[in-house]
Amino acid sequence: MPSALESPEVGEEGDILHYEEIENDSVSPMDLSELLKEGTKESHDRAENTQFVKDFLKGRIKKELFKLATVALHFTYSALEEEMDRNKNNPVFAPLYFPVELHRREALAKDLKYFYGEDWKEKIQCSEATQQYVDRIHHVGQHEPELLVAHAYTRYMGDLSGGQVLKKVAQRALKLPSTGEGIQFYVFDNVSNAQQFKQLYRARMNALELDKNTKERIVEEANKAFRFNMQVFDELDKIGRSLTEEAQDGGFPVHDGKGDIRKCPYYADKLGTAGPGCPFHAAVGLARQPLVQLVLAACVAVAAGAAAWYIL
Repeated sequence: MPSALESPEVGEEGDILHYEEIENDSVSPMDLSELLKEGTKESHDRAENTQFVKDFLKGRIKKELFKLATVALHFTYSALEEEMDRNKNNPVFAPLYFPVELHRREALAKDLKYFYGEDWKEKIQCSEATQQYVDRIHHVGQHEPELLVAHAYTRYMGDLSGGQVLKKVAQRALKLPSTGEGIQFYVFDNVSNAQQFKQLYRARMNALELDKNTKERIVEEANKAFRFNMQVFDELDKIGRSLTEEAQDGGFPVHDGKGDIRKCPYYADKLGTAGPGCPFHAAVGLARQPLVQLVLAACVAVAAGAAAWYIL
């Protein structure tokens, strides 16, 4: 996602959970890619308008919350790629098996190692919402492998599109290294041209030998995948509301995303350039001093007493 200062123009860079479509006269309304596009449009819009995603796009993402989101992705993709490996030779899924180009487990392991250290596996756990998502993926992979297409489609096509917007936002808002530590999940080293690859992926989907009923079930499963993602987002949003602003690096509230970040001297100071302090952040810093807090508390008590006397 862009920095806490600038919100991206999402329409220019693609959707956040899905992918942009290119007009193609050769596409039939009955092609699976078209059925999925039309059949998940409402779910797609709802997912992108969850509070977590909207805040993320504005750069309002605490580092601790981003770490938990990465943990959720780790468990999700571990399940998804385990089931994809299981079905790599199954004709209902095999044409969509691109482990070198798409698989995210190794990238997520690098991110978790960066955030949690060498013993990251002992420090993380699967959340309730994520576990429900994981359980569904395993069920599908083991009992209804044709529906695995829906889960792969929902995740990977979004990662190659809107996910690239989220990468930029996270890197700037969380001040992550320019060398890519912490955001390897969004880096697809073996996809040289994302748009061409997505066209190939859609063509492979459309070439699957599926009857009408199976295609409808895949669309229904894709909508379920969106719902699982939304449940994870809602869970993260609830956790985020319980985190203090100090969980954000630097100890101060993040910028509200409006205006030019460079015009706030506080951020200039953080970047090493001298200048007078930003009045808002100076006031916040002053208010955190114990003596000032004591004085403020006394003033509040006096004011409350006066108000009570006046009402009586």
